Amino acid sequence: MRRSTYGPSRAQIDQFSNLTVGQAIAILFDQTLPDPELPVDLATGTEWVESGTTDANSDERTLQKYFKSWFLGQMLSSGVPLNQSASYSAREKITFFYHTLFTTIQSKVNNSRSIYFQNALFRLYSFDDNGDLDFNFKSLSKKICVDNAMLRFLDGDSNVAGSPNENFGREFLELYSIGRGLEGSLPPLPIQGDYFNFTEQDVQAAARVFSGFRLDNDFANMDPDTGLPRSIFRGPASHDNDPKEFSDRFNNVTIQADPLLLLNGEATEESILDEIDQFIEMIYSQSNEAARNICRKLYRFYVYYEIDENLDNTIINDMAQTLIANNYKIQPVLEELFSSQHFYDAAPGTADNNFGGIIKSPMDLVLGTLRFFEVPVPSYNTDLENFYIFTENILDSMQEQGMDLYEPFEVAGYSAYHQFPIYNRNWISTNYLTRRYEFIENVISNMDMNEPGSLSVDLFNYSKNNFGVIGTNARNLIIEYCQYLLPVNDNLTYDPNADDSSEITAERLNYFLVALLFSPQIDADPEGSWSFRWNNPVDNEVVTNQLESLLNGMLQTPEYQLF
Repeated sequence: MRRSTYGPSRAQIDQFSNLTVGQAIAILFDQTLPDPELPVDLATGTEWVESGTTDANSDERTLQKYFKSWFLGQMLSSGVPLNQSASYSAREKITFFYHTLFTTIQSKVNNSRSIYFQNALFRLYSFDDNGDLDFNFKSLSKKICVDNAMLRFLDGDSNVAGSPNENFGREFLELYSIGRGLEGSLPPLPIQGDYFNFTEQDVQAAARVFSGFRLDNDFANMDPDTGLPRSIFRGPASHDNDPKEFSDRFNNVTIQADPLLLLNGEATEESILDEIDQFIEMIYSQSNEAARNICRKLYRFYVYYEIDENLDNTIINDMAQTLIANNYKIQPVLEELFSSQHFYDAAPGTADNNFGGIIKSPMDLVLGTLRFFEVPVPSYNTDLENFYIFTENILDSMQEQGMDLYEPFEVAGYSAYHQFPIYNRNWISTNYLTRRYEFIENVISNMDMNEPGSLSVDLFNYSKNNFGVIGTNARNLIIEYCQYLLPVNDNLTYDPNADDSSEITAERLNYFLVALLFSPQIDADPEGSWSFRWNNPVDNEVVTNQLESLLNGMLQTPEYQLF
């Protein structure tokens, strides 16, 4: 639940812990989810992404901020029925995965409608049940080639015959499809312009395939398969209609226009789309390397960042074969991964880091914490202003922790998802770690609970409502919180002579115990005094202070920063 969604509530953990893996996956991939409501501009009280903007709308920068706030609301499954909340969150996580793969930088695109429609495209391909159409990763790859946001981001709108722009062709081969092979196992480049799985010749040929499109600023040119806007054909002279010859990495394939799709021998929108189709099919038909590259990215997103040659030839290869066997649909790969023993394996000691070893992104940390503690999200339908304040506070906190949503530092995307060899360790620096701890302090402090858009939890009432009689015993309450909040939590004991098989040392548990019992005052019988206060809540402030001390200690541990 921590990895496949944006974090479960206590009730969802209880629900899923009573299911088989198959039953849990059936819930996660529920195909009956509602479509999201459209983003709404606070200035007009209406949507702008489909109908367009007028002078009455907020400025473009504000609309982009509203889009990001709206997207966070989807991740939080705000307003979604409880029985669909987990699945909704799982869908949004796949939608975000596609964004980490087919990266877009907001400041370069600078158009809220473009970014929204790209986001809608990713959501459309997140789950497999989309009627009779063959929605798979190959199909998404074809659609992204003529997506307005992508066209602007990688300068496809300036790629014309006689003056090709190679940016998108290069990134499509290196980042979005076949890649350069397993990072860390590659020798130095054999010769300049040779990238193992493709060459400079292939980049140049790809750029010519993509030539001839411009932005659709009116968002009126609809893709017949997705019903979403796409870019526009510039005209016959804008596309390089000559044959495109690829290197021996693609068996010297030549891509050329289908004569039946030409008009008087000149390019048409249909003929270029067919060339793109040929190009994508060529990449995925030559070997399984493209499938492996995509599965490596899925693995690093959901499991762990280190992939050696042995794992690449076993787990990653198995995932790739599942992807190929299911016509490049992502969902069967995820279902198989989430059902595998490998996904749950955790060897004793520190040699196996796969389980509980991923550093949470700022997004996972913030959203997961808010979802677990059931921090109320202002209603999108009836309290839009406070909803935007709430989600903008989330955006600000994430940015302070090193994640500026839709504004990664480089064209390849957020460093944690692609930068060899440290990957998700990019999330941790002295400054970012301090900001993470500040976020925890702000959430569990009730000082600003009554402020509009507050990210704080009422710890006293939350703990009483969720742990009830368990909380009477301080030691049991700590263990209960550990089992819900920390990724490793088996065989917990306060006895240092009996903690050899404990995943958290007795010393650490006793540290939590001291944090809970000795923060407000020195009691002659700390545990007895705790039990009395818990069962006789006449001084809620003291109990709240004790809980804050405990949760500060627990949520600022290294373990809570991992999942």
